[in-house]
Amino acid sequence: MLKKRLIPVLLLKNGLLVRSEAFEIHQIIGNPIHEAKRFNEWNVDELIYLDISKSYEYDLRRDDHKIKGLSDHLAILDEVSKTCFMPLTWGGKIRTISQMQEIISRGADKIVINTVAVEHPQLITQAANVLGSQAVVVSIDVFRQTDGKMLVFINGGSQPTDLKPERWAKEAEERGAGEILLNSINRDGTGTGYDLELINAVSFNTKIPIIACGGVGKYEHYIEGIEAGASAVAAANIWHFKELSDRGSKRVLAKAGIGVRL
Repeated sequence: MLKKRLIPVLLLKNGLLVRSEAFEIHQIIGNPIHEAKRFNEWNVDELIYLDISKSYEYDLRRDDHKIKGLSDHLAILDEVSKTCFMPLTWGGKIRTISQMQEIISRGADKIVINTVAVEHPQLITQAANVLGSQAVVVSIDVFRQTDGKMLVFINGGSQPTDLKPERWAKEAEERGAGEILLNSINRDGTGTGYDLELINAVSFNTKIPIIACGGVGKYEHYIEGIEAGASAVAAANIWHFKELSDRGSKRVLAKAGIGVRL
């Protein structure tokens, strides 16, 4: 039986790491290079970096941290890949196959696409043909409306579509995606737990692994995500505010009888 994976998601905005709330509020919390080094010493299974910058201006030149300036996201990837010795997934601002190939050539194992996958779904198949399905992750951002209806949003959670998450996930799978990164916009940064109904609906309609994200505030939320159907559980904010959260998380999962790599 395959082990369940525990994955930190690191959000990059203009070259710096941020914590996110509802996809709208972003607080600077650190440096992406330092975090990769830190996670190498932790017992996590993979790392996901997502560039959520709305502009192309990058600045790591903070005198207080004596951080080397890096000019763009690919320069950051170069530095991260030098120190990251676990599977590395990279997403953000990817529009073409050539960009995907360059990201893989610079050390990433997988790429993540979101908005472009909705706008040009044939790109999923093209990417799978070139890179292999195992390297193609389709990220799906979902907003639950006041009436309970769940819709896929794109462009950083700012633009609604008429797509239902379970149907879009199924189409992405049929087009060649190897994994789905499933994000709840409503739960982002709340610490109230995953949207379990969302995870269950998408996992029920697909066969490829689902990486659940959005809402983790305590280790027990990981158990709930896996029981709802996720193959991997991911989070962002909790990793920055709880020391040794990899060990605490995996102890809780193992105690619940969930197979994890210890």
